[in-house]
Amino acid sequence: MTNPLGHDSLDASALAPRLRHTIFGEAQNIRSFRAVGSTNTAAMQAATQGAAEGSLFLAEEQLAGRGRGGHTWHSEAGAGIYASVILRPRMEPSQALALSLVAGIAIHDAITSISKMAPDLRWPNDVLLGGRKVAGVLTETSADMRRVHHAVIGMGVNVNHSRFPTELASQATSIAIETGREWPREEILLALLESLDRQYSTLHQDAAKAMSAIIKDFEKRSSFAHGALVAVHDRDEAAVQYSGKTLGLDDRGFLRVQTADGVRTVLSGGIRKVSAMEGS
Repeated sequence: MTNPLGHDSLDASALAPRLRHTIFGEAQNIRSFRAVGSTNTAAMQAATQGAAEGSLFLAEEQLAGRGRGGHTWHSEAGAGIYASVILRPRMEPSQALALSLVAGIAIHDAITSISKMAPDLRWPNDVLLGGRKVAGVLTETSADMRRVHHAVIGMGVNVNHSRFPTELASQATSIAIETGREWPREEILLALLESLDRQYSTLHQDAAKAMSAIIKDFEKRSSFAHGALVAVHDRDEAAVQYSGKTLGLDDRGFLRVQTADGVRTVLSGGIRKVSAMEGS
């Protein structure tokens, strides 16, 4: 593929004015790295030291990008969006899954609005195109029994990757691979952060009240939420724990699955779709 955009860098000085109407628009709170181990690690360290809500961490390349469940995130230099934000939500730890859900919705919004592609959301934190992962979310929190002190949402979006390592080629894709052309990362990032700001604003005002709308929105965008035959696996995907048909999310955002032994709620791990024979 050729890149008609030339070098598509993510420049903090250019981003800040366009984000001034969001919580991410303070130029002094946008930290850009040519390369960093992990934007989430950098953001969590800064949050512990008192960094402001809305602080945004961006990298052209991650040397040790992290995904959910201890997985690594392939972070090719200059090809994707590798971003983490610091939030200080007024919510209980039991409500924190909402942060991952709104981040997935925000990525869905961004890809749809810029590329006109229609992604799928796989509970709890994956965004798919053509059945392969195009983006993922990693949410980490610092909390006590009563409240969340701070949260970091890490978002990785495969934008202009033309290929992936052999071990990922069957599972991962990019917007460029799916559309046959490259895309401006800055526009996708701006759309993502604007959507996340809108979603978070409602959640920040009243988490309990906003949760019902967030769950309905996520379910509407996900082919996995209702009536999908799935296998539920542990965090490292080494073992299938049980299989069944999805019944939507509960009021905390956790997925419910109808199994042969009754309804179970998926509290950890992940899911993949299976055939009727596998799910029996």
